Amino acid sequence: MTLISMLLALVIERLAVRSNAWQASRYCRAYVRFSAGSALNKLASHQLGQYLWLALPGAALTLLLYLADSHLLSLVVSTLVLLVAIGCWHYRQLYKQYLNAMERGDEEAAFLAMQQIRTDMGSQREQSSYGQLLVWLNFRYYATVVFWFLLLGVFGVITYALVRHLQETVADDDAADYAVCLGDDNKAVHCIAHWAHWFPARLFGLGFALVGHFSRASTTLLSYFLDFTADNEHVVADVATAAEPLPVESLNTLEDSSYMVQLAKRNMLFFLAFTAILTLTGWLG
Repeated sequence: MTLISMLLALVIERLAVRSNAWQASRYCRAYVRFSAGSALNKLASHQLGQYLWLALPGAALTLLLYLADSHLLSLVVSTLVLLVAIGCWHYRQLYKQYLNAMERGDEEAAFLAMQQIRTDMGSQREQSSYGQLLVWLNFRYYATVVFWFLLLGVFGVITYALVRHLQETVADDDAADYAVCLGDDNKAVHCIAHWAHWFPARLFGLGFALVGHFSRASTTLLSYFLDFTADNEHVVADVATAAEPLPVESLNTLEDSSYMVQLAKRNMLFFLAFTAILTLTGWLG
């Protein structure tokens, strides 16, 4: 059922999801608002309690599914949770604006669209090219979500989606609620985000090497493999660039973004095929 849920979610997200209602940010904001107006705000603002607050929604749904003990219900809920977690309609619209601007030769509009993606996503790597930024976006919204679903089911997906949302830009009208819940200390969010990305960055970096330029990418990946402090966005961007080397003059062009997006898609297809093999051989439930 794991593989079926993944495939259903990925296909539906590509073909049918066309609104902000299918983005995790909507439900994460609702959770923050609810917490700000309830006793949960004390838990969220506590240095150690914040970890429990982040895990609470995923743990609650996992417990409900366990008590229901229904394979069909688990399949439906898992698919819906995945669909919401990978939903990035907002970023798809910005990417479409970028493509339209590049096609008509409006480099300023293209730059503004990519800067909006960078800002909204909370990217810390200002020197990333358009292609590297899109690879990091793909990694956060597809690769890492799938990884945690395979490892921890709906609990992993919901917890990761909440942490990812809290790292993104907060709208002005939500700022007060976020301040009540989290205060100025987001240590738990940054800590969990770092480790939630650490192994997937290296695992999918291996995928980049296998579907791209192996020798260059593997050399870059090995330099980061046991580095526990390197920023994971740097790891993903650097390994992807090594796997799909392009001339310097191609950076921040349509060629750059197109090649990097195709690399990310090949990588996801590779891991979906690998997951299917593990499922068929009985290694994955």
